[in-house]
Amino acid sequence: MTSLAPLLQSFFTDRLVTQRQASDNTIAAYRDAFTLLLSYVCAQTGKKPSAVEIGDLDADTITGFLHHLEETRGNSIRTRNARLAAIHSLFGYAALRHHEHAAVIQRVLAIPTARMQRNIVTWLDPAEADALLGACDQGTRTGRRDHAMFTLAIQTGLRISEIIGLAIADVHTGVGAHVHCLGKGRKERRTPLLPAAVAILAAWIAEHGGPADAALFTTSTGRRLSRDAIEHRIRHTINAAASSCPSLIGKRVTIHTLRHTAAMRLLHAGVDTTVIALWLGHEQIVTTNIYLHADMTLKENAIAKVSPSGVAATGRYQPTDAVLAFLAAL
Repeated sequence: MTSLAPLLQSFFTDRLVTQRQASDNTIAAYRDAFTLLLSYVCAQTGKKPSAVEIGDLDADTITGFLHHLEETRGNSIRTRNARLAAIHSLFGYAALRHHEHAAVIQRVLAIPTARMQRNIVTWLDPAEADALLGACDQGTRTGRRDHAMFTLAIQTGLRISEIIGLAIADVHTGVGAHVHCLGKGRKERRTPLLPAAVAILAAWIAEHGGPADAALFTTSTGRRLSRDAIEHRIRHTINAAASSCPSLIGKRVTIHTLRHTAAMRLLHAGVDTTVIALWLGHEQIVTTNIYLHADMTLKENAIAKVSPSGVAATGRYQPTDAVLAFLAAL
């Protein structure tokens, strides 16, 4: 067995689990990154994973792997950068333990992240949100589950990982109704619930009938919903809703779109962006500012305040003839 195998093992058990106390999502993401990397290297070299050396993971190989992610697997730049972040983390850990590979490690750590194009966020207006919820088939258990899940997402703006991780006990429908979740970076967050959402969630919990520690949203067999399952359900529901709401035709809607919808509703209600950042669990206020850039209504209102209607335009300053004569004589 090469030095790479024990390095990987200690990286996960010592660095991620013990030192950083990384979340399950982080560990899973890093695991997937190195599984893909080893598969790529083995296909290129013909070696077995246990025979791959640290020296086999040089800068050219890592760069080729990143191109493979984008060109062959069709991954986005964001995903490509996330895989590179995992590799950088491993090599930063290796730099303290394998000085004999210092040159290789230094060149890998020098590989830059790719620049991303910042797209304007997409959200649902009130009519589109109503159409989405109305398209959930209330005559089936799956439809009632989706209706409760989408209602919760639109009102609270929870991330998909937070929705998946919810247990029945996390929803408090009594006085001070709220939902409790463990968010990004293992930060706990409590988000208030409106009466309409409380009624829908209370009905779903009663139908669910599971113990307090059971997953809130499950499949028909009682298993916790996966990311793919949730995205499949929202695509299915959006396609059904498009028949009554033409603006949804061709619009790309994901569960994260519902998070943006919650943020834009708060913004339009006049809620300060610092409060929205706390509501969504943003670590930095700059993340919340994307909603200010996306909303044309706010920009138009700002222009209206700067240039109030009914005030005659004064035009540009026109100098007198004497001034012009003076300037001409210079």
